[in-house]
Amino acid sequence: MKLLSIAVPCYNSEAYMHKCIDSLLVGGEDVEILIVDDGSTKDRTAEIADEYEAQFPTIVKAIHKENGGHGSAVNTGIACASGLFFKVVDSDDWVKEDAYRLILEKLRELAGGSRVLDMLVSNFVYEKEGEKRKKVMRYRHILPVDEMFTWEDCHHFLKGHYILMHSVIFRTKLLRECGLKLPEHTFYVDNLYVFEPLPFVKNIYYLDINFYRYYIGRDDQSVNESVMISRIDQQIRVNKLMIDYFVEHKAEIAKNKRLYQYMYNYLEIIMTVSSALLVRSNTPEHLEAKKELWAYLKGKDRRLYRHLRDGIMGNFMNLPGRSGRKITVEGYRICQKIFKFN
Repeated sequence: MKLLSIAVPCYNSEAYMHKCIDSLLVGGEDVEILIVDDGSTKDRTAEIADEYEAQFPTIVKAIHKENGGHGSAVNTGIACASGLFFKVVDSDDWVKEDAYRLILEKLRELAGGSRVLDMLVSNFVYEKEGEKRKKVMRYRHILPVDEMFTWEDCHHFLKGHYILMHSVIFRTKLLRECGLKLPEHTFYVDNLYVFEPLPFVKNIYYLDINFYRYYIGRDDQSVNESVMISRIDQQIRVNKLMIDYFVEHKAEIAKNKRLYQYMYNYLEIIMTVSSALLVRSNTPEHLEAKKELWAYLKGKDRRLYRHLRDGIMGNFMNLPGRSGRKITVEGYRICQKIFKFN
């Protein structure tokens, strides 16, 4: 069994996948790299995956499948993984060598311990095109450093501090046992990936090192604001699935105060992003879609709706009239600059 399986979803990724995969090969025989070619047709992605497998047959596995979207590729990676732990690295991102070696060393150490590690967290760096100063997403003021801990040991998560896909390595068996199944042909499913498994996570470890490099800058990138607005139906779909999951598991989640607080805050930020994008678009159809989204939440759980709607973010996203929408958009832009998303 490998120590760590890394799934690399690829769709027409020829231009940048070499940098990603080469950074992962540093892990050597401890690592299994699953290059998931998600039905690429426009370039040499499939051939490049096969070339890596031929050159590194004990490390790289090329998987070819019909196009199903990012979530489908992640699902395939989880199903095919033989590693004790599992991570997703997008094909336009990469990892830092020194931090990578430290993470593998820590995983080896914890794999033989008396307590089962469910989730390892590390920092990631926003590699935003055109910006010399790189923002690092750290968790040192929220999570205990260099020790195994549980949700009860976490401090209060601040606005803008969330455990994203780039931050986490999960225990592979946990992802299978929790029944995670990401929707196909849908963008933004990474939010579900770092949301649904959390009630199953008991033991966590945080390494305060800058491991994952998250590239932002391509015009066609899914987190580009104009692209997100054009795909707002998919953002809303993920948002509703998060509402469904939280409501259905609310009683269980509420047994752990810190876990509940974290998942509530994460749902709040996703509601905020969805609402702000719909307001930013400012079409009658999208303004109506925003009302429908909040009505959907209300229909699922009236008490949860009231808490979110009456909170600072909920009020801010629902200011009345044209002037109110203008304030909402300006506030959203300030948040973009502070938290570096989109």
